[in-house]
Amino acid sequence: MDEAELVVVGGGPAGLAAAIVTAEHGADVLVVDEQHALGGQIYRQPPASFRVATRAGADLLQRAESAPFRTRFGTTAWGVFGTTTTLDSFGSLDGDVPDGCVVVALAEADGIDRVAARRLLIAPGAYDLPVPFPGWTLPGVMAAGGVQAFVKSQRFLPGRRFVLAGAHPLLLVIAEQLEHEGAELAAVALAQPRPAVLESLRDLPRLRSDAARLLDLVRGLRTLRRRSVPLLFSHVIARAEGDRELEAVQLAAVDAAWRVGEPTTRLECDTLAVGYGFVASSELARQAGCAVRYDSSGGGWVVVHDRWMRTSIPSIFVAGEITGIAGADQAYEEGQLAALGVLRDLGRLRADEAERLAGPVRRRLQARARFATIVRRRFAPRHHALVALADDETLVCRCEEISAGALRAALREHPHLATADAVKLLTRTGMGPCQGRLCMHAVAELTAAARGRTPAEVGPYTARPPTKPIRLGALADAAAPG
Repeated sequence: MDEAELVVVGGGPAGLAAAIVTAEHGADVLVVDEQHALGGQIYRQPPASFRVATRAGADLLQRAESAPFRTRFGTTAWGVFGTTTTLDSFGSLDGDVPDGCVVVALAEADGIDRVAARRLLIAPGAYDLPVPFPGWTLPGVMAAGGVQAFVKSQRFLPGRRFVLAGAHPLLLVIAEQLEHEGAELAAVALAQPRPAVLESLRDLPRLRSDAARLLDLVRGLRTLRRRSVPLLFSHVIARAEGDRELEAVQLAAVDAAWRVGEPTTRLECDTLAVGYGFVASSELARQAGCAVRYDSSGGGWVVVHDRWMRTSIPSIFVAGEITGIAGADQAYEEGQLAALGVLRDLGRLRADEAERLAGPVRRRLQARARFATIVRRRFAPRHHALVALADDETLVCRCEEISAGALRAALREHPHLATADAVKLLTRTGMGPCQGRLCMHAVAELTAAARGRTPAEVGPYTARPPTKPIRLGALADAAAPG
């Protein structure tokens, strides 16, 4: 069994910042990531053979390339053992686990492996908030982040004529990126009213440390205006139309509470980028037994931590979007702070030295938080309104093909169903390959609405290993004697 003083799950800004700092202080650090290069979604890089003027996150990536930490790419961390979780014996099948270590289970192309970690940092980032609406399963309907990934990593347009719809300012950045690559933009639709968006942009200049992000938004707005692309405020997706693939999108006007009227605008397109917000990837931390709290505007169930980014399990730290959606800059600072906490625990930094180094980081985090607070306040998704977009025929659980109508009927017929787990056991929602990533939030909202509860009271699905799909044959081979 491999060993490391620190295992970092996630190669984005948070994970890289932590890996660089701990490795530069002499710690043995292993970074595991599902991708085949560092950077995460925000700093996703095109192939080296592509000619690009600048590479996002170039300074951080350059530091990472020279830092003395190990990497394992194309690797999925699917379980943490040795805490309070089930199947803890799996972690010690290869022999005794060193005292004070947790075991991180990994899946790679050639099978299953385990790493014993004295400290574990979970920094997996976030994914686009899934929003079920009529037609959302049609080919051509994509998450905004998925569209952006094609553009960033391959300089490839996944369609010809685009509609961007949602509630997050990232849509303006993606619109500018698509236009730069020659895409035809039919419209950008934001659920917020025009005054709220413009007021938000007026607030942001006060945050001088975040001028670059403000410029990204302003540049996106200017691009739309220069290209005469319609920018529709107070509009949400009502329906995606098409026979075998997306052909058109219907938008509906909404009031300030996002109450939806009849569809008012129909736009022909072959690609719809949906961007209503993000969900924190907290599955691995929840499976490990880390305490979480519900943050409606911050990404759902986020992980609770102390001033050193330590979770309720002392050997596990978190950083980045898993603590609340706040962007790459804050993730980077949280990664640095977590690293100092880890070094303090490992005895590689004295407590007073760690406090001294943490002071400037905490001050920068406080400044970053002001930007995140404005974005959350102005652009927070109204989850109860979004789940109402699904008519009875709309699939909520795509893996098990369970419709919103079937879920609503189950909730009517079984009044004892009051948690997401209870609904899962009866209806099989969340039991498919995505393991609830696409349906958990919608199921929680539907259950909360039916029971007069909050999503926090309904709770998430219980996370079990494997937290991501792995080959059963590989798991069996790993557990076989000899």
